[in-house]
Amino acid sequence: MDIDSEFQNLNLKSPEDGAPMQIDAEESAQVKVDSLCFGVAIKSKGKEKEAISESMKKLHIEESSSGSAGSSSINFKRKPVIIIVVGMAGSGKTTFLHRLVCHTQASNIRGYVVNLDPAVMTLPFGANIDIRDTVRYKEVMKQFNLGPNGGILTSLNLFATKFDEVVEMIEKRADQLDYVLVDTPGQIEIFTWSASGAIITEAFASTFPTIVTYVVDTPRSASPATFMSNMLYACSILYKTRLPLVLAFNKVDVAQHKFALEWMEDFEVFHAALDSDHSYTSTLTRSLSLVLDEFYKNLRSVGVSAVSGAGMEEFFKAIEASAEEYLESYRADLDKRLAEKQRLEEERMRENMDKLRKDMEKSGGETVVLSTGLKDQKAGGRTPMDDEDEGEEEEDEDKEDYVRFSEEEDEDEEDYLRFCEEEDEDEEVGRFSF
Repeated sequence: MDIDSEFQNLNLKSPEDGAPMQIDAEESAQVKVDSLCFGVAIKSKGKEKEAISESMKKLHIEESSSGSAGSSSINFKRKPVIIIVVGMAGSGKTTFLHRLVCHTQASNIRGYVVNLDPAVMTLPFGANIDIRDTVRYKEVMKQFNLGPNGGILTSLNLFATKFDEVVEMIEKRADQLDYVLVDTPGQIEIFTWSASGAIITEAFASTFPTIVTYVVDTPRSASPATFMSNMLYACSILYKTRLPLVLAFNKVDVAQHKFALEWMEDFEVFHAALDSDHSYTSTLTRSLSLVLDEFYKNLRSVGVSAVSGAGMEEFFKAIEASAEEYLESYRADLDKRLAEKQRLEEERMRENMDKLRKDMEKSGGETVVLSTGLKDQKAGGRTPMDDEDEGEEEEDEDKEDYVRFSEEEDEDEEDYLRFCEEEDEDEEVGRFSF
């Protein structure tokens, strides 16, 4: 479109006489300059918009467009992905988390570290939130007279009562973080099968995309029976937490995890490894491998090494895929469970209010005595509190009678002893006279 021709052919009519008014040359030149500047500004804004959209694609940030205004507004809704690291004692959880921290720092990934192990003496990495700063593990053991496992469980329970503050602290830094790495206690059952572990997991999952990483000791899982034990525990964690699960076969620098992948993909290969053993355990393991076949199909597994750092890129790719799966399916299921829980709570409150309303209608505005045992003293009725007071008074009187009776017995004993001494003196005097 030619801007000059448009402005030359533009005619405006006067409201009074209807005669056409020609725009003079100066005004047309000024309008032309303004329109050219406006076109350049639009082009520059378009380039800036394309650059912003490309950078957002690199950061995996979505745009939210407003259809009414016709312009897109950027809404940064990306939250950090929570990675909860669990595993058997000695599987290398803390070392693996240390490797994750080093990888995030080397790759310019913004990470945040949370330590939930109150019994650890030293950490090879710096923790942003540490349970040891809030709860003293040894003091809990002394105060409640507990053992090591009981002390860890009680410390975690005490920390869980204030865990909403931890979530709020992470929410304040949500736009500045990519991942939140959570280290759990060495005893896996303390976190996975305790009330505090469920509270912490649900608090994370209701606010951020949460992934559970189960660390497996690869050299020790070379035995089919040990491998099956690890898989059963991983399956129980999946159904307990209802969150995406990633298997991290640790220590691949000592033993490769290819045998584990083959056992999960083809159960016949796993059965071949059990042919040499004909015990009841072998038969049970063979049957369980058929049951877990569906569990293996939807499971993401990665081989990593906490010492050499191998497999870190594949691990974070699996975490990203699991985060997308969380947003698609797990988040919807969690919302349904929370809505059901809220509905049940509202029904309970409604039933209590209906019960209270019926009680008020039945009383007709009179004074309603609850289960406190108190009644109107003017009515002259006896209350359970009066019976308790009288019972206490009778007990006090019995105690006083018993004390008085004991004192009288002591006086009788003293009189008897004094009488015996006088008889002994009379006998001695009589013998001396004879």
